[in-house]
Amino acid sequence: MLLKEEIVARNNVTVVGSGDKTLMLAHGFGCDQQVWQHLIPYLEKDYTLVLFDYVGSGKSQISSFSESRYRTLEGYAKDVSEICQALNLDQVHFMGHSVSGMIGLLASIDHPELFASHLMLCPSPCFLDAPPDYYGGFERADLEELLDLMDRNYIGWADYLAPLVMGPESAELLIGELADSFCSTDPVVAKIFAKATFFSDYRHKLAEAKHPAVILQSERDTLANPKVGRYMHAHMPGSTLRLLASEGHCLHMTQPELVAQEVNAWLRY
Repeated sequence: MLLKEEIVARNNVTVVGSGDKTLMLAHGFGCDQQVWQHLIPYLEKDYTLVLFDYVGSGKSQISSFSESRYRTLEGYAKDVSEICQALNLDQVHFMGHSVSGMIGLLASIDHPELFASHLMLCPSPCFLDAPPDYYGGFERADLEELLDLMDRNYIGWADYLAPLVMGPESAELLIGELADSFCSTDPVVAKIFAKATFFSDYRHKLAEAKHPAVILQSERDTLANPKVGRYMHAHMPGSTLRLLASEGHCLHMTQPELVAQEVNAWLRY
């Protein structure tokens, strides 16, 4: 078992605020904890915020990366649980963006005693289409082509993906922030995380949810369309679906005030 200091350093754990309720903010694929900077000012006065970087992202310890551990989302979920245990946290409200919605769910299934609820921001249990019952938004060939672009032109991949993720109406500054975040991730690690994110299927885990959850779904999202949100809500017990009048996959960056309102409404339920 790693020591607290080792886990904090491994994941570059940061704690902000001193509220009674603990809100853990987990970034999505290709990002790091800096993506929450637009949302933090709305929340830090009322909550204790726990931020971190997945191994290979941001200022985490790249030396801690292991392909055998992180080739599936279970490895990232184990990191989440270890952070909670190292900080002696319980009753954690886990806010996971995109793939982190499922990472948090996996962690809470294995260690239900650590968590209180989930706030899932534009989540997806599977990005692949599985007709006729499920449409995650992508054909396998499309995602394989995207990963091939990562190998051929990593910066070009980041510049291509960022506006797709943010939404075409997003400010150039925010698109640039996301592209820079993509580029800051180690390319080898990014591809392994990408495979774990985009080629996995965790729909079968939805029924095992042990805590209440709110799904914050954007009306227009090229990565996780409203059909995905409705599917999750229908298959996850104790869930609430909030379809927001918004566009894009990164609402914590483009509409932080709206997301903060939803957070406050949920955590005061």
